[in-house]
Amino acid sequence: MTIVARLLRFSLLVCVTPLLVSCGVDAQQSALCRRLIPAFEAHSERVRVLEESYGADERTLTIRYQAGDEQRWIACRFTNRAFDAGRDEVEQTITDRTGALSPVQMTMLRIWAGLGKRWELPDAPERGDTPAPSSWTPVLFFLQQAINAATVGCVYGLLAIGYTLVYSILGQINLAMGALTMVGAMTTAVGSAGLIMLSTQGTTVILLLAVMGFTALQGWAMERLVFRPLRIMRAHTPLIAAVGLTIAGQEGVRLLHGTRDWWPPSVFTTRHDLATAGGFTVTALTSQILVMALTAVLYGALRWIMRNTAYGRAHRACADDAATAALMGLDINRTVATTFVIGSAYAAAAGYVIALYYGGVNFLTGYFLGFKALAAAVVGGIGSVPGAMLGGVLLGLVETFWSAYFAIAYKDIVAFGLLALFLVFRPHGLLGQPASRGD
Repeated sequence: MTIVARLLRFSLLVCVTPLLVSCGVDAQQSALCRRLIPAFEAHSERVRVLEESYGADERTLTIRYQAGDEQRWIACRFTNRAFDAGRDEVEQTITDRTGALSPVQMTMLRIWAGLGKRWELPDAPERGDTPAPSSWTPVLFFLQQAINAATVGCVYGLLAIGYTLVYSILGQINLAMGALTMVGAMTTAVGSAGLIMLSTQGTTVILLLAVMGFTALQGWAMERLVFRPLRIMRAHTPLIAAVGLTIAGQEGVRLLHGTRDWWPPSVFTTRHDLATAGGFTVTALTSQILVMALTAVLYGALRWIMRNTAYGRAHRACADDAATAALMGLDINRTVATTFVIGSAYAAAAGYVIALYYGGVNFLTGYFLGFKALAAAVVGGIGSVPGAMLGGVLLGLVETFWSAYFAIAYKDIVAFGLLALFLVFRPHGLLGQPASRGD
């Protein structure tokens, strides 16, 4: 091993090790957001918090809670991110029933909650109301985080599939996949308002098909108008074009819809209690189960297509040697265009899940998410469809468990630190094939 390689490994370990520090959701922001719940619930004593999570901007804290027999959520957007200075000022509040509050409503809420003066943490419950501790509580907490991580991993996996399909056939990374996810999320948010009069099941199914079809059409146009003419150019030219497409897509959506967050109505919010011990209950939402089922169906369908259809055989042939495949009579342009269509549809499915499960989508939704999904594809082995899903699940596990047990402010550093370690120690990923020395 060369001295340079040893120094690089040592530097990465030195950089990653200090990240192993503690604490989950910001306690001040959590307590402040919980303080606002009684303003929307008539019987606040019956409220039980189920889950707390931050949005992509790390300024919006969403609290899902049980109020009687119904499940509700409230989202508080703060002026600064978790653990930053000045993070205890709420600038916007959104609930599943009222949507985003108007400036007048926010003013009245601040007066009601006394946010204009120094506030204190809520009083701890009486000792008699606290359930007896159980040795199973840490195990149940671990299982709850595993369920939450599976949902996050599904989003990363779907988008990583889009990256890996295009890379396997062109050997190029299409950075515009994140923008396509944003388009899918925004289309879902806007389309849900037009379909809200239909039944819940019909709305979600129709909306999913429409969003995937609309975004797939954009992927086809992207390949036909931009990437096909640049295919014979130098390797970095399509990459620059993809960056330009990303910026153009973001700015187009910003000018069309503005910069505000869109909050589609929550669907399938029924809570299922799985296990209870020491006052902690492992729960799974119907929406989480459906997200996992949707991802499994889409992944299984793609695996079947790649193994049993003419397109799948053509894709594998082009991935092995496009020039030889063309000499054998394969239509390279049609195969590449179909790959862009499928990859874009899967990116749209990721955006669909983000909009209906997490909410709070805007013109920047897919920007950072795209880089994380790319990291997942590289970790799993870019060019491998099973590797893309494995990398997405692994990244979801790392992010979720880090946020649950350590400082959430460092979760992105840890995610990309993981990517750096894989690039150094296993550059072909978990399921990817190592390149030969002649390549």
